[in-house]
Amino acid sequence: MNSHESIRPETSDMPVYLNLAMVTMIWGGTWVAGRMLAGSLSPILAASLRFLLASVALLGFLWLARIPFARPTGRQWLQLVSLGFFGIFFYNLCFFYGLQYINASRASLIVALNPAVIGLASWLLFKEQMSRSKIIGILVCIGGAGVVIVSRDPQWLTTPPDAWLGDLLIFGCVIGWGVYSLFSSSLNHSIGPLQTVTFSIVLGTLMLWVLAAIHGEVSVQPVANLGTMQWLSLIYLGVLGSAVAYIGYYDGIRKLGATRSGVFIALNPLTAVLAGAILLGEPVTIPMGLGGALILTGIYLCNKPLAPGRKKRIL
Repeated sequence: MNSHESIRPETSDMPVYLNLAMVTMIWGGTWVAGRMLAGSLSPILAASLRFLLASVALLGFLWLARIPFARPTGRQWLQLVSLGFFGIFFYNLCFFYGLQYINASRASLIVALNPAVIGLASWLLFKEQMSRSKIIGILVCIGGAGVVIVSRDPQWLTTPPDAWLGDLLIFGCVIGWGVYSLFSSSLNHSIGPLQTVTFSIVLGTLMLWVLAAIHGEVSVQPVANLGTMQWLSLIYLGVLGSAVAYIGYYDGIRKLGATRSGVFIALNPLTAVLAGAILLGEPVTIPMGLGGALILTGIYLCNKPLAPGRKKRIL
């Protein structure tokens, strides 16, 4: 059995499941916050500000909690730069530019492939054990996410000009998040999730600001024109949607492995729908409820504890 997957009694994992569910709920709210912020800032400037707030929140917490900064080795610095590049810089670049070619619903369906890509990469690269229930669970999660997304926006299948480029860019998000999920294991165990997230977000933020400066999008005026709701949305995206949620996600990976944690991403479309219904008055339909049930079933199947005899064969 490899270090990327642990098998323990289901009851001991319940706090981790609740933590990952909370992370997903926070990420579901980011779609609403993003819509409230849309049009107020350019995509690159919005992403730069979001992660600047995340960096300040994380560094401030370390300082207030008197947690000494880790001293990464040269190899660890290389890993942290890679995480910052793929998980923060590359992901946001693909996401914002991809949305210039396709709508958010179509993009959400592509992003919902994350659990499958993480599971396949874990199996190929790290020889992670993939039981039948895990495979079925991942597929059911993707199917459930698809039902939620399609029922929310039946026009997602509409193929605009250059849709292939948008699809390719959004799939780049899946690759970037896969790298961010899979290649954090050794850092999570050596310097911890908090330090790993802090360093990777700070490094990714620096990359975003360099890009914003190159594009000539660093300007005080758009920020000064933000209203109260836009500022609250930006703070939510930076502090909760980035700093807090990323730590919770990495903690889940450290305890459950990338595949079992990754399937919780399938809850994002469902929580986005619920957040939209509560905060924006958007309708919730029966197909959305069916999709949500499929997602929950898939998560259970992927995290279902193995029978004792099966555990012995894997160990």
